[in-house]
Amino acid sequence: MTTFIHNGTLIDGTGAQPVANGGLLVDDGKINQVGVIQAPAGTERIDAQGGYILPGFIDTHVHIMTEIAPLQQRASTPFSMMFYQALRNMRRTLDVGITSVRDAGGADLGVKKSVETGLIQGPRMQISITILGITGGHTDGWNPSGLNTSLFPVYPGNPSGICDGVPEVRKKVREVLRAGAEVIKICSTGGVMSPTDHPNFTQFSEEELAVIVQEGHYRNGVKVMAHAQGREGILNAVKAGIHSIEHGIYLDDEIIDLMLEKGTFLVPTLLAPLAVLEIGEATGTMPAYAIEKSKEVIEAHTESIAQAYRAGVKIAMGTDAGVMPHGTNLRELNLMHQIGMTPMETIVATTKTAAECLGWDDRIGTLEKGKFADVIITKTNPLEDLKSLEDPKNILFVMQGGKVVKDIRA
Repeated sequence: MTTFIHNGTLIDGTGAQPVANGGLLVDDGKINQVGVIQAPAGTERIDAQGGYILPGFIDTHVHIMTEIAPLQQRASTPFSMMFYQALRNMRRTLDVGITSVRDAGGADLGVKKSVETGLIQGPRMQISITILGITGGHTDGWNPSGLNTSLFPVYPGNPSGICDGVPEVRKKVREVLRAGAEVIKICSTGGVMSPTDHPNFTQFSEEELAVIVQEGHYRNGVKVMAHAQGREGILNAVKAGIHSIEHGIYLDDEIIDLMLEKGTFLVPTLLAPLAVLEIGEATGTMPAYAIEKSKEVIEAHTESIAQAYRAGVKIAMGTDAGVMPHGTNLRELNLMHQIGMTPMETIVATTKTAAECLGWDDRIGTLEKGKFADVIITKTNPLEDLKSLEDPKNILFVMQGGKVVKDIRA
């Protein structure tokens, strides 16, 4: 069946100027024509009603299987409920026009396959399975009481990610690849939400990082994404050839120059520490140590991302959704705008550049012939009012691979 989406302003995700009265033809789940076109007779028509037609958005850093809750609530929640809660998380993600995500830890192969086979509705997923980290590092949920507060429980599809020393690291990478990881997620520094470390703490040696990158390379070039906040840990990760730096709180000229040289992506997640602070102060559900560390890093984080943007580092939109509620992801766009990016640049960061970060730019990210028909229609003009996208009511229509997954047009 051929579908004609028309009567809207086309923003194709490439950064090109919007096209008035634009549209596209969809055949068998893919884009056939795009631009100012005429539909063949008998084509199913979807009227954009004067709205704005864009590619489906991409969030390159989410945790679809979790959403931060008070410790007492987490402790009393049955294990299997997290899979049913993930259905809600995925629905909220689709409702704001995010049709593809890179899951940065928590989602196993069964979750991904459930979406791919149509058993459930959710964003197209690239998964990392388990976050690799050192004993006492960002992924280690051990507390002085002996209680483990890790957000990602170990179970058959999701092995433990704790590893120390080159032999353990090599084996652990092989374990997560065996479990179905399409990208390797590691922590080269501490973080805001971990109980026994700090964002500035360096984790994994240069030798360990080199082995991680090497093992991914052996598996048909599987890339590595690094939770990296402190300067030394970021620098080590970039030197090792890691594909994307997540968070990047403490960047400097040396790191930025090396990122430019190596083509390293930066995923800012500006919303993450801000959300920890907001939620913690409003509800008291965040640990005190997380609130204090968030206060400490927010200003430096903003300055670092702005510096990287001005230098021309490739920036892909990512939020760390799960730290904040799923469905609030598009708050990140206005935060990116506030550090100096134009509205169009933020759109490209969550479409074209995000697809490049995932290595999926041959199939998604822009409205071009031959790509999957991931298409959204917005009521408001995102180039004039980015904040309007934060309201799901302004995302009128979402198509994923040619299938309509949301339609609230009048």
